[in-house]
Amino acid sequence: MGWERDASDDAAVDVANSVSDGTFHAPVVQARAVSGGVHTYYGQPPHFSLPPVSEWPQLDAADLIALGVRRTRRIDDESPLPPYVARDVDAVLEARVRGAASVGGLVLVTGEPLAGKSRSAWAAIVRNFSGTTRVLAMPAGADLRGLPALLRGRGSERCVVWLDELEGHLGEHGLTSALLAELVHLRVPVIATMNDEAYDVHRFGGQARARVLAGVEPVELSSEWTEPELLRLEDSHSDFRLEDADTWCEGARVTEYLAVAPELWDEWWRARRLNAHPHGHLLVRAAIDFARCGTDDAPIPLAVLRKACALYEQEAARAAGEPFEDALDWATDIRHSVAGMLIPGGAPDTWRVHSSLFSGAETRPGTPPVPLGLWLLAGEAMSEAPPYLGTVLATAENALVHLADGNPEVALVLGHLHEATGQAENAQKWYRHSADAGGVEAAGIVGRALVTRGEMAEAVSYLERAAEAGYADARDHLVTALVDRAVFWLDRSVEDGSPTAADYARRLREAVSLPPDAVIAEQFLIGLQEALDASPDTVKE
Repeated sequence: MGWERDASDDAAVDVANSVSDGTFHAPVVQARAVSGGVHTYYGQPPHFSLPPVSEWPQLDAADLIALGVRRTRRIDDESPLPPYVARDVDAVLEARVRGAASVGGLVLVTGEPLAGKSRSAWAAIVRNFSGTTRVLAMPAGADLRGLPALLRGRGSERCVVWLDELEGHLGEHGLTSALLAELVHLRVPVIATMNDEAYDVHRFGGQARARVLAGVEPVELSSEWTEPELLRLEDSHSDFRLEDADTWCEGARVTEYLAVAPELWDEWWRARRLNAHPHGHLLVRAAIDFARCGTDDAPIPLAVLRKACALYEQEAARAAGEPFEDALDWATDIRHSVAGMLIPGGAPDTWRVHSSLFSGAETRPGTPPVPLGLWLLAGEAMSEAPPYLGTVLATAENALVHLADGNPEVALVLGHLHEATGQAENAQKWYRHSADAGGVEAAGIVGRALVTRGEMAEAVSYLERAAEAGYADARDHLVTALVDRAVFWLDRSVEDGSPTAADYARRLREAVSLPPDAVIAEQFLIGLQEALDASPDTVKE
């Protein structure tokens, strides 16, 4: 929306108002005669273009997100915002708003970024005004000088002026002491919010606009929630977002957690594009999946995170063009003065994912499963932290047991995790499950265990499968099992009186006591063949 002025060929008119930090603080219009016509540049509308009071939205139809309240994570058909949880300052804030509703004046809520200032201020308005109250909310830099004229003609309409982030509304064309005095005379309240840093700059900077702030005592809202506030949060678990915040928010900074969650998720998700940060996206995804393995608040060494990235073959190929150092810088960069996607793990060179990303992955439908290899990496990373290792196993059982039937790789992972926690019997059960479903690595593990227990006959079939697949350790144990079986049957032949069998049985028994290797295996097989050739009727098998 704009306006323009006519200009003749021999005249030019420039009308421009102040601009700072990229924000127009008043109408900016330039019209200059040039060859071929007039070039007009549009800016903010003048003060008389403020919408009439009848067009201001009513309180019960206002869009809180549009008015400056930060959105929270939303999935499917959930409400845009969770229920409001009362803060300790609400009683004081409501008293101020109630007073302003009677006599006008400025009510200002200050605090750190994402402390919940806008939501608390709005809640106080809702509790003190009817749903038909008209609300004016203008963008930063809007010209407010026409407000008194509009309000004088409002009739019986009750009105509230909402100035979120008040620093953008200060200045000669915004909220001045004179304008505020007129609004007080008209008994129109102004409800505003302001970050602590901006308040300090404008309140104590010696500027003329400081006079507006000097006449009001702000209501200070802390980012740190108190014990009573957290108890009230516990009573609000009907909304999963509040339950999630109660469980995962860092340092009781609940509103920060609620506000930053969708920001981090959206930025992380969009970073997967080739022209964005695909390697950073992958690094954060690996950290998310580590948390999904039960290590959500455990420090993960950077080297382990880097190793985990290779498990995502398709994503790793896409990420190859972004240096790892750049990916790490992007993933750990602080957003909204609150946190990065990866936050320090406490120990040197360790990280963990911001809990909102972990909980987001857990609750969103269609989240891909954790790669099987990552469960093993998580177990290795937590090998020196038994409580976390036990949690990894419990989480894996919950996620994988129902997938294990007919899936040798899943059963193998469960076997390794049980073995890592010292549960040898359960580990062997899962290894046998994997081997019987066709897993060759598990077949080698089962065969070795059977050899150790002296169950050579049963071990052979498992070891042969693993040896044929190229597992050298299984091949070596297979030699031991085969030689043991050969000795067993040669002994039976000796009992039947074969001297040749007795000679080879002795030689094989001596060899079995040596570490098995390929050379010995070859000698044994040659010897066995010679024994068969020498006494085919006496030597059995």
